[in-house]
Amino acid sequence: MPLPAIPPRVKIPPIPAATLPSQPGRWLWTCRAGFEPHLFEELEWAGASPRMLGEVLVESEKRPPEPPVFARTGIRVQASLPAEQSPEQLAESIAARVAETVPAGLLVLQAFTPDSPAGNRMADEADALLEAVRARLPADRLLEETWRAREAGATLVELCVAPGVVLVGSVPAREALSLSPGGRQRMRRSGDSPSRAAMKLEEALVNLPFEPGRGEVCVDLGAAPGGWTQRLVARGARVIAVDPAKLMPELARQPRVEHIQESAFAYSPEEPADWLFCDMAWRPLEVAQLLAKWGRRGWASHLVANIKLPMKDKNPILVRVRHILTQEGGWQGLTMRQLYHDRDEVTVTAHKAI
Repeated sequence: MPLPAIPPRVKIPPIPAATLPSQPGRWLWTCRAGFEPHLFEELEWAGASPRMLGEVLVESEKRPPEPPVFARTGIRVQASLPAEQSPEQLAESIAARVAETVPAGLLVLQAFTPDSPAGNRMADEADALLEAVRARLPADRLLEETWRAREAGATLVELCVAPGVVLVGSVPAREALSLSPGGRQRMRRSGDSPSRAAMKLEEALVNLPFEPGRGEVCVDLGAAPGGWTQRLVARGARVIAVDPAKLMPELARQPRVEHIQESAFAYSPEEPADWLFCDMAWRPLEVAQLLAKWGRRGWASHLVANIKLPMKDKNPILVRVRHILTQEGGWQGLTMRQLYHDRDEVTVTAHKAI
């Protein structure tokens, strides 16, 4: 099958030294610091007319059909206010704009700062502004249980408190990339976790409509030392951990863990699994081909994988990874996102037709 054509590379503009105001009606996207050029190129390839606003902030004229891989969250801007106003004036203006643009229904009101050194220093200001705006909105409209936002049909309203400007935006919770402020889905690392890898898995599962259940069979490729296997076992799953290296002793003794000490590329399951998990520090196209083989042969029903990114040409590589997984592997419902706990990597989820 021929490889997909890679769009022409995009000339990336410099990141403004001071955060620029946004334009109401446009979309505001956040990303990991240092990944603004990759997000900008994605949006340009999608014909969304992006513009750099500042560190970790990129806006676009429209929302692309596919969620940007490098976006943590995206909101439609309702107002762009200068930060020079007093806190009381800002809170009054924001409350009025929210009442005007979201006239009915439940709200989840959140505030965040850009995830950058300058932005993080403004966390106290953001918290104070959030409380001031909350006090000016009807209490019966504010949904406290954020996790219920999608099922309740609520609107996610976010205040982005950046150096020099406060941006106000909203998105229906059912369409939101994340329900965490600014898309920063912080997961707690348990004391017995062997690595930070477990937090990546937890965040990936939070964003799925369902997760591995008790008794389901999960194959964990590249399992050692066992961060993902540990979290899957805690959910009651039975795990086939594939890795030449050793697992943590407590996992190796776990009756619901079967350790296959061989290469993930050589392993073939004796029967189809419910879930395929993979988090290997390996070349992205080779990992994609491996995952495509599992999809093509019907060896698993659901996929959660972490794809490591090269230093250069991240977006072209991801175009090819997407093609390999969907066109060659037959995986459906593919999502590809750089989550909060991802670094130079992205998390992929997909499923096979039932």
